[in-house]
Amino acid sequence: MNTRHELSETGPRGPAPGLAVFPLAGQQGVRAAGEVGLTTRAIWEGVLEEAVREGEDVYYLELSDVTFVDVAGADALATAAGQLPRGRRFVVRRPPPALRRTLDLLWPGQRGIEVSTS
Repeated sequence: MNTRHELSETGPRGPAPGLAVFPLAGQQGVRAAGEVGLTTRAIWEGVLEEAVREGEDVYYLELSDVTFVDVAGADALATAAGQLPRGRRFVVRRPPPALRRTLDLLWPGQRGIEVSTS
């Protein structure tokens, strides 16, 4: 992945949360910063779709700079992981606590997702 995705909008209450996504140096994957929600979901889903197509055994999602992922964003991750062929997986590094809890609650043991807190 050699593209950079960014979105931030201004609404009646000021700037809406944005999401920036950058390729990881030296590894197959991306580093994201911001929030995954209604205004940024299209970026998140695009990143996940591209990751599914890439064909790597392990695709890293570095989320230490992501402050929030809504349930629809978690669903997009679980859906993308379900599309991965056996033996492939997403390694989700340092996700926000709410994402970890949502995955544990709604998609326990989801094939294709490995959560790493380090």
